[in-house]
Amino acid sequence: MAVGVFDLFSVGIGPSSSHTVGPMRAAAAFTHELAGAGLLERVAGLRVHLYGSLAATGRGHGTMTAVLLGLEGYEPELILPQEVEDRLADLAASGVLRLAGVRPLQYAVEDMVLHPLTVLDRHTNGMTFEVLDEAGGVLHGATFFSVGGGFIVREGEEEAAAQQLQASKAQLPYPFRTAAELLAHCHATGRGISDIMLANETADRSEQEVREGLLHIRDVMEECKNASLRRTGELPGGLKVRRRAPAWHARLRQEDPDRDPKFWQEWVNLVALAVNEENASGGRVVTAPTNGAAGIIPAVMFYATHYLPGIRTASQREKDDVVVRFLLAAGAVGVLYKEQASISGAEVGCQGEVGSASSMAAAGLAEVLGGTPKQVENAAEIAMEHNLGLTCDPIGGLVQVPCIERNAIAAAKAINAAKMALWGDGDHRVSLDEVIVTMRETGKDMSSKYKETAMGGLAVNVVEC
Repeated sequence: MAVGVFDLFSVGIGPSSSHTVGPMRAAAAFTHELAGAGLLERVAGLRVHLYGSLAATGRGHGTMTAVLLGLEGYEPELILPQEVEDRLADLAASGVLRLAGVRPLQYAVEDMVLHPLTVLDRHTNGMTFEVLDEAGGVLHGATFFSVGGGFIVREGEEEAAAQQLQASKAQLPYPFRTAAELLAHCHATGRGISDIMLANETADRSEQEVREGLLHIRDVMEECKNASLRRTGELPGGLKVRRRAPAWHARLRQEDPDRDPKFWQEWVNLVALAVNEENASGGRVVTAPTNGAAGIIPAVMFYATHYLPGIRTASQREKDDVVVRFLLAAGAVGVLYKEQASISGAEVGCQGEVGSASSMAAAGLAEVLGGTPKQVENAAEIAMEHNLGLTCDPIGGLVQVPCIERNAIAAAKAINAAKMALWGDGDHRVSLDEVIVTMRETGKDMSSKYKETAMGGLAVNVVEC
């Protein structure tokens, strides 16, 4: 299907969309294949192989436990954090996996085979599942790739998926792959970017369904932030990173009880930190467009609904309208990155995660600030231009340092990019398409040490304990 706003903003669990959400989806898809083929009763053994970045940083990213949950049939959109904790505790204690929720097997994290230095042809985030019969023969096997943002691709189905994508795009009223095509639609119709995206989204669902879906995404983002503010202590994983959001929130409520505009950046920082601390805790989060960059869009959207003139005192309906337009415009820009480049840190570095999220957030803010389509495109371009070359080098393979602070910095960049774009008339020297292509090419040239392998940068230059 054509990439839409609900593909880019989907509910899952932390800490990583490509390393947690994607592998869980792939494992669940494999179990559905087994059940559909009537093979479950014949399964006597299981083999799981993880390749490349999934193997290199899988422990810190929760990949192995996500795979176990997916093999039990759980889906990232539906499983709740408490269910995660309960099932993982039972799996650790019993060593018994319930394949597809019904077939008991002796299997644990330690049984997975890791290949950190082996990268399969399609993508660095590769995984293979095989089930065996009583004689040790392979009953069924499949290889999947987690390509960023929770998206998965099954080996051997790439061409069919591409054909299906093109066929579904042909059904859209305003198909686009590039920013130039998107702006051409805006020019021809006199509509804004959020309007074009809404028209495409309503090709297979009602406008009310789109609105309700986007407001649900907003609500999950808000609850993610609130859940983080209720937690105290250190983040899991062994780095002994202190949770800062609760203390910062208490201080802000004391120093800024009336929401003075001079404190806007402190509040934006707080929202970004809170969301990403919750993500690092394995909590429920919205991929936006990835988990590692999940705090940027909620933080900038918070700025839009709390600090833009006329919005702070507006009715809830009017604030909801701002949220819907913001997410639609951000989603339109997200489509450009997904279509032309990548949103996978393991493929192009953190420029593909934090950079694309910052660009999307800048576009959303420029849209609700009243920017023209060219100004919105300029805002997205400015934000990405100044995230080019950003590496992904998580210490200890955990989505904590530098990931959490990086979200706050990128949110501020997005706000500044939108404001800069609106001070111009939309004409600018470098186009968004040129920056997206540059990001893709930079990612190809980037050493694998700096692409979510924890083999370079801060990951090797900072002592973990």
